[in-house]
Amino acid sequence: MKTFSFKRVVSGLKSSPARILLFSFMAMIVLGALLLMLPAMATQEALSFTDALFTATSAGCVTGLSVFEVSSTLSALGQGLLLMLIQLGGLGIMTLSTLFILGARGRAGFAETLIIQDTFTHSGRRRPGEILRDVLYVTVFVEGVGAALLFGRFLLLKMPAGKALWLAVFHSISAFCNAGFSLFSGSLTPFRGDLLVNAVVSTLIIFGGLGFLVIVEMKGESPFKKRRWHRMSLHSRLVLATTLFLLLAGFGATLALEWGNTLSKMPLWEKCLAAFFQSVTLRTAGFNTLDIGGLANGTLFLSMVFMFIGASPGSCGGGIKTTTIATLFLMARSRLKGERHVSAFSRTLPARSVEKATNLTMMAFTLVALATLILLSSELGDLAHTQSRGRFIELLFESVSAFGTVGLSMGVTPTLTPLGKWVIISLMFVGRLGPMAIAVAVSRETTSRHRWAEEEIMIG
Repeated sequence: MKTFSFKRVVSGLKSSPARILLFSFMAMIVLGALLLMLPAMATQEALSFTDALFTATSAGCVTGLSVFEVSSTLSALGQGLLLMLIQLGGLGIMTLSTLFILGARGRAGFAETLIIQDTFTHSGRRRPGEILRDVLYVTVFVEGVGAALLFGRFLLLKMPAGKALWLAVFHSISAFCNAGFSLFSGSLTPFRGDLLVNAVVSTLIIFGGLGFLVIVEMKGESPFKKRRWHRMSLHSRLVLATTLFLLLAGFGATLALEWGNTLSKMPLWEKCLAAFFQSVTLRTAGFNTLDIGGLANGTLFLSMVFMFIGASPGSCGGGIKTTTIATLFLMARSRLKGERHVSAFSRTLPARSVEKATNLTMMAFTLVALATLILLSSELGDLAHTQSRGRFIELLFESVSAFGTVGLSMGVTPTLTPLGKWVIISLMFVGRLGPMAIAVAVSRETTSRHRWAEEEIMIG
């Protein structure tokens, strides 16, 4: 029987970047939960461990789901801690850890290099120091500009300067990190017709969901100029094209499906503004200017599809990612055309990328289905469907929102049972890190000594 060895544990972590990522996030969330339980963090009674862990996970995984009203339940100190968890989760705890490693040793080790390159680039062509510098520069610049614009707008609304500054900083960071936490009652519904607030928050959400590599490639020149577009990497072109398509499709679908429903009493310009913001927030942001519980069934269904897709790799968002759905679409197109290889923009996608996209989608679908099944059992028990009409779509919506780290809810979150909260906590955690990253972290690499004979089967 092997005895416990701290050195063996450290060696195991160093040999697996995925494990470093997994345990870094776990440590950050648990520490955040313990701090949130302190009496000073709440305005009234201290939070229970489950509620504190739920909130810390939601913030660290930049989701935005909450079992209570943040502005009235958390004190100023608690809100500050929440914002810190959002920022750490958005950038990634492993990135900040590597900053300390770079400062202490002057360079990153092999494991740390793999983590940063896998998170923020599509290849290993850039050094960790350069990646970290760009990540921090982009984050500080974008969040700073967003906070300044929101601060000016809040001042015009006659808010006290101190309050306006805090609200501007909080919502700028929350929007860029795609967290969705808001200090306003009803999220951003009070600003549904405010053009500046909608424009600033939407821009922050979109930039936060593109991924740092794409933002850096876009720097200095418009990517939509023909020469510049062809010089960009295939990854960036796929991300930009897919994101633009999803934004326009979400806008058009929301406008059409909600025209006679939640948008019915609004003037035309406000209908368009609300429909576009709804499409943007489905990129895993979590803010809302429309009543989610009042949306039409068709809108809810499409919202779940968009939330499941999520943002882009190396970004602050979750979901299976835009490049994954783009790869699956390109694979289907190539098969229908009878082509052997998957291609886009005069480039061929590696077979391993296509396989990874397929595996990730299947794992994500299975995870959401299993979580929804457990929620149906824990929240509804043995009630017949005739006694719980509408609850299925509410719980499915909650599961997809948690996995995609979106944070939108139909009002189910505060009513969850303890088991239901733990299910959502698990979904947020897996959704933020990715099913494949966690699978790699907990699995052991084995080499088979033999291979069985192949035999064809009928498909379809």
